Amino acid sequence: HRTERSLCSRLDDVSFDCQSSHDLGRHTELPPIPSHPEGTSAQSKEPHVSATYPVKTCLWFDTEAEPAARLYTSLVPGSEILSISHYGSENQYGETGSVLEVEFRLGTQQFVALNGGPHFTHSPAASIQVYCPDQPELDRIWDGLLADGGEPSQCGWLTDRFGLSWQIIPTRLGELAGDPDPGRSSRTIAAMLKMSKLDIAALEAAADAEPTAESTAEPTDA
Repeated sequence: HRTERSLCSRLDDVSFDCQSSHDLGRHTELPPIPSHPEGTSAQSKEPHVSATYPVKTCLWFDTEAEPAARLYTSLVPGSEILSISHYGSENQYGETGSVLEVEFRLGTQQFVALNGGPHFTHSPAASIQVYCPDQPELDRIWDGLLADGGEPSQCGWLTDRFGLSWQIIPTRLGELAGDPDPGRSSRTIAAMLKMSKLDIAALEAAADAEPTAESTAEPTDA
């Protein structure tokens, strides 16, 4: 898991950029791009050219879109399956009547799970971050995603049984890592880098620990 270790000091949001496939079946129709009156541009602040576009994350699966979406929505609070579409007889990509897409919501984020065949697989380069308020919730979601074949990694990363990568993060980590005391922040990050599942009590203990002589030593001229 060298990839995860190389990334685990960063907790940036990452979104999936899925390959598109033609003629798979029903696709969500986007609203038309608004025309811009002569002399204006897309950057104009005029109210009559403003528009809101739906943005979702598409996750490519072989045939497991529905069980994956049902697992994810069962674990993350405030989640739901929104719609399920199926392949029709006119398609050559999937068996007639089999699941094509599952639209679902995890918390505030919307996703589309697509059954597109074995052509593309997931990668730790893209992961879903879930922020948990306490250790019991973190443990529950972590254990649920690891069930039946998932694999833990480093720094709060794991891969579920469908191959999708997750970061299960306590909200307390951001508070500790953002402490105005650079020593507390540094000790928090150092402790996090040694963990697989993140442990809030251990992170707090690391932040509260007395600075070592090595960490407080003044740099010397070479």
